[in-house]
Amino acid sequence: MKAYVYGANGAEIAEVAKPSPKGTQVLVKVHACGLNRADLGMTKGHVHGAAGGVGTVLGMEWAGEVAELGPDAKGVKVGDKIMGSGGAAFAEYTLADHGRLFRAPSNMNFEEAATLPVALATMHNAVVTNGALQPGQSVLIQGASSGVGLMGLQIAKLKGARLVMGSSTNARRRERLAEFGADLAIDTTQKNWGDAVLKATDGKGVDLIVDQVSASVANENLRAAAVLGRIVNVGRLGGFKGEFDFDLHAMKRIDYIGVTFRTRSVEEVREINRLMRADLWPHVESGKLNLPIDRTFPLDQAPAALAHMRANAHFGKIVLVT
Repeated sequence: MKAYVYGANGAEIAEVAKPSPKGTQVLVKVHACGLNRADLGMTKGHVHGAAGGVGTVLGMEWAGEVAELGPDAKGVKVGDKIMGSGGAAFAEYTLADHGRLFRAPSNMNFEEAATLPVALATMHNAVVTNGALQPGQSVLIQGASSGVGLMGLQIAKLKGARLVMGSSTNARRRERLAEFGADLAIDTTQKNWGDAVLKATDGKGVDLIVDQVSASVANENLRAAAVLGRIVNVGRLGGFKGEFDFDLHAMKRIDYIGVTFRTRSVEEVREINRLMRADLWPHVESGKLNLPIDRTFPLDQAPAALAHMRANAHFGKIVLVT
């Protein structure tokens, strides 16, 4: 089968063996794949959790049809239209644990379905489970114009946030955040951007920050946060290391929580998906929770699709179609 693989000569389209499902695995005939930031590092040979390095089929989320079941797989049957997350997505076929599958709504095409699995699981876990958002509280999503960020805005609004703020370094993208639930767009290229957050919250500071940026905004996050606020660190687009004002963190008694799927067990991921599905799935099926597709590319143009992501000029999701 055709796949986008990191090999001895770097990332390239190659012919690889079609996989066979074992245990609780399901073989999926892939129709569309969503791109994610972690894919960029893996195209350079970087390891992401258990995946990466020479011989890795790239990609993390997809939509398609059930082609074959492992002997212990449950909950789906051959021919079902599904979407999900897991490694080796950029291929004509992929394997997935049955606990990482979702039935794709009948009114949603494969390209639309492929945009959702990572964003839904990541942001429900960040905003609701770890962020403990309560109705009437305020939220700031750092890096809000990405697909995951846009989903965070929508989930925050859906869960009753009084004030939803999102950041982007691009003026055109900031203008569009309101379409996805943002009451205020923050420009983090401005010095002391936290002043805008403090003004919007009448000087109190924001109750919850979901941070996809990290190093470049870390100390201003602390200044913008409320006393007893929460910061959930989801991504590190602005750097892995930076200054951190430990005294301000302590003075405000901020809960600072780091999350990643890379060190989670299969059982933990299944539970994250179960909680998200129980809480959000009616809103997925109705189309209330959705993501815009910036561009689609055929699988054999995966390098161009990833170059488009690397240029950081997109809004929403980039999708590969097989």
